[in-house]
Amino acid sequence: METHIKIIGVLWIVSGILGLLLAFFLLALLFGVSYLPDMGYEGPVILRTVAIIGGAFISLLSMPDLIAGIGLLRRREWGRIFTIVVSFLNILWFPFWTALGIYSLVVLFNDEAVQLFNK
Repeated sequence: METHIKIIGVLWIVSGILGLLLAFFLLALLFGVSYLPDMGYEGPVILRTVAIIGGAFISLLSMPDLIAGIGLLRRREWGRIFTIVVSFLNILWFPFWTALGIYSLVVLFNDEAVQLFNK
């Protein structure tokens, strides 16, 4: 069971890092496109605004995954509960996060995992 918990923790951390990389890519791409010549006045302003808001939104959505993974790897009870909540919320993100959410729920609701976190 301990191996499953380590795998889940690492997968949630990877999920959070991928989300942060996506946010950075969106920010860099839209900011880069906003500096193209002959765009007028409104184009760059709109692109930069969308880049900042979109990057911040994606970063905000990725942070719980990262925090849940760190909590699991440190064997904290709050990490187990937080990962259960994050798993329920991420089940709607088909297909990868659905599989990860279901796998996390199956492992973390197991009696052996509960005892492991209650030490």
